[in-house]
Amino acid sequence: MPTKIGLVSDVHASPKPLKQALDIFAREQVSKIICAGDIAGYFDQLSETIDLLERHHCETITGNHDQSFLEDNPDAKNSPEYRFLQALPETLEYYIEGKSIYVVHAHPPSSQHGGIKLLDQNGLLIDQQRDYWTEALEDFDYDVLIVGHTHQAFAERLGSTFIVNPGSTPLNHSCMVLSLPDLSIEIFALEGQAIVKSWNFSYLFGEHTNYPSAKHSRS
Repeated sequence: MPTKIGLVSDVHASPKPLKQALDIFAREQVSKIICAGDIAGYFDQLSETIDLLERHHCETITGNHDQSFLEDNPDAKNSPEYRFLQALPETLEYYIEGKSIYVVHAHPPSSQHGGIKLLDQNGLLIDQQRDYWTEALEDFDYDVLIVGHTHQAFAERLGSTFIVNPGSTPLNHSCMVLSLPDLSIEIFALEGQAIVKSWNFSYLFGEHTNYPSAKHSRS
């Protein structure tokens, strides 16, 4: 029987779609829930969002909006929200069902900016970006790479790495379930909305090519 992993990212202080994703994960009987960062930002229900993550034992990393919250709210150091975000790791690593898994918000080894963008505005794969990231990940010594940040929902094999971005729960209206060891993905729509495969402010400014190297190996 496969092991199922629930995946969310970029929940952005919006608890309603996150709660729907968590309900889906309960129905699908996942064994673990991973959140690929950006708990804060955009919306205004951070406390409620963190409460959901904690109550459902979500294993969570930090994102750029989480770091911004910490930098912008030094007077909130004693608040539960500040302490939760401050304690988040930059990355997570797992070995499940014979598969090595690496989780980072934007791209390896620990970047929270830039990110892996594979899709155009219409959610179609960009050949140039696929080729770029296939080369950049050539020495990446993990079977699965889980990312967020770019507000793009995709699951693609690039060389020897299966890369997954579950999309943003409030913006892409999506979450995913990863099954191991077969590396299959099921994507679920949230809030009764159609899944938006590519929701990305940076396309307004043309910032979608030429990212730093993502080469990274286990030591």
